[in-house]
Amino acid sequence: MFRIFRKRIVTMTANCAVTIIAENKTGILRDIGAVCAEIDANIITTQQEISAEGKDAGYAKINLEAEFFGDASLLISRLREINGIISVEHHSSAAEIFGKRVIVIGGGAQVAQVALGAVNEADRHNIRGERISVDTIPLVGEETIARAVEAVPRLPRAAILVLAGSLMGGKITDAIRYVQSRGIPVVCLKMVGSASSAADLVVTDPIQAGIMAVMHISTIGVFDISRVRGKEF
Repeated sequence: MFRIFRKRIVTMTANCAVTIIAENKTGILRDIGAVCAEIDANIITTQQEISAEGKDAGYAKINLEAEFFGDASLLISRLREINGIISVEHHSSAAEIFGKRVIVIGGGAQVAQVALGAVNEADRHNIRGERISVDTIPLVGEETIARAVEAVPRLPRAAILVLAGSLMGGKITDAIRYVQSRGIPVVCLKMVGSASSAADLVVTDPIQAGIMAVMHISTIGVFDISRVRGKEF
């Protein structure tokens, strides 16, 4: 039997989020950044793409979230003044809607079982006002999984990674250490290979692994992986 410990997790949150439709031209992001700087709006996240379908096809779509302690209407009006901006829509931030993310990568059957535990535990926390979401991708092959693991720190709001499989090592183990160096803890199922030896926590039961991952990133939970790092359950 193991003890659970209280913890405090500090995250930076946006209080102003907008979706911008703009002409696809050089310098548009520079102009948006300049406007935000002028009114002291600190950009936290941006995601942009060129729309391929619908009425916005061919235009740039930019999702921007910022810390801004003034009136959101000021930011919106200033953005609309930029040459090349088609529209600006104000909405809730992704952190408010989807919250912190549990990322589950590995074999299909094991991923499904980890997701089962994580979704059920997240539901228990979310009905109390938290926001925790679960993202999964079943993959096969050392190279493929290693690339996916290395990409986790680039995912917005990724808070913890669970590796679910029967055999992982080599490049995947290197990728685990890279993710950990970026501040994201890694939970691993007990499996053959060196991956489990590099993980912050090894759990035999995949359902329990999903539950413990959610408990760690919860702001109201009392489980802290750092206090049991390197142990197996």
